[in-house]
Amino acid sequence: MAVSLLPMSKIPKVALLVETARGYGRDVLHGIVRYARLHGPWAFYITPGDFVQSLPEMEEWGGTGIIARIETRQVAKAILATRLPVVAMDLSETQLAPGSPWSRMSQLTSDSEGAVRLAVEHLLNQGVHNFGFVGISGKVWSDRRQHAFAQQMAEAGCEAHAYRYSCRSRLPWSREQTVMSRWLEGLPKPAGILACNDDRGREVLAACRQARLRVPEEVAVIGIDNDELLCDLSDPPLSSVTLGAERAGFEAAALLDDLMAGCVKKPRRLVAAALGVVTRRSTDVLLHEDQEIAAALRFIRDNAGRPIRVYDVVANLGDARRTLEIRFRQAMGRSIYAEIQRSRLERARQLLLETDIALPKVAMACGFGSPSHLAAVFGRSLGVTPMKYRANNRVR
Repeated sequence: MAVSLLPMSKIPKVALLVETARGYGRDVLHGIVRYARLHGPWAFYITPGDFVQSLPEMEEWGGTGIIARIETRQVAKAILATRLPVVAMDLSETQLAPGSPWSRMSQLTSDSEGAVRLAVEHLLNQGVHNFGFVGISGKVWSDRRQHAFAQQMAEAGCEAHAYRYSCRSRLPWSREQTVMSRWLEGLPKPAGILACNDDRGREVLAACRQARLRVPEEVAVIGIDNDELLCDLSDPPLSSVTLGAERAGFEAAALLDDLMAGCVKKPRRLVAAALGVVTRRSTDVLLHEDQEIAAALRFIRDNAGRPIRVYDVVANLGDARRTLEIRFRQAMGRSIYAEIQRSRLERARQLLLETDIALPKVAMACGFGSPSHLAAVFGRSLGVTPMKYRANNRVR
């Protein structure tokens, strides 16, 4: 049977101005490539590297569409001049203002609020009550994450310490490391630091080493994007919030395909959802001042894969059940039973996202009595079934 091939003149030519030196950008690109394999072929223009991008001579190249992070005015001007269909990444509030040509563009952005919420909840669950944020002012995605951090700190009644830094006047790291170290030394301890991305998280860890601050006992550090290579190369390995960037890339490619075909007339907004926290040694500590509460939390987390009950937690500590339950609720804002369910649910989410284990085995591995019990807890907590959650948040 003959295979119908598109003539070269009909193959979409798409410029990808997306960073390849960072995990988030690579994941977006993986999603775009997967879409092109299923619905293409497409021809790509790309300049491998960091955030600085350049556009080809689109008229000469014959480009038909663009997916781009807009980092400079020069690139923005060049993209607008092409008059091609565009999916833009992380547009600023100025660019999105009514009347701006970018306000008529479709965009892909990350869920800053959701990512920060997951990070803060994770640090709170580790017993952290002093917080700091390390970002890069002038970067849209970092500024949004810092704003979300400040809002959530206000809601939690906690003081938000922010490291002041501008990407426009960056010091050499050898000098900035000393500045950051002094800032970290001045924070109340123990402290939890949210870094705007994993690059910044690695730098915070380096500054902690210079200041001789113990991680995670004195300073717990978490990043965003879950760039696995950067996180694992950190010392100690860096905890991070993982985003659905690959799925978002797939959806961005599908949207661009519709834009190039003239099927979409109004701008759309796509979001790389915040999926969960991947815990590594940089936050693997329980800092609660009540040692019995910390021991209860540790027992629950160490046994998240077993069908433990409240009785087992109490028996492990040798405390009166009623007394421990009251103290636990006062300290954590939830019951021992709710904490057991939360720990099981987090373990289930991680297995669903990171493995292909069948649902019955996921339920067993997380201490649920049956797949139906797991599904009921998932439905109450997340509003979806476990399989729908896996399908919605994984591309492969």
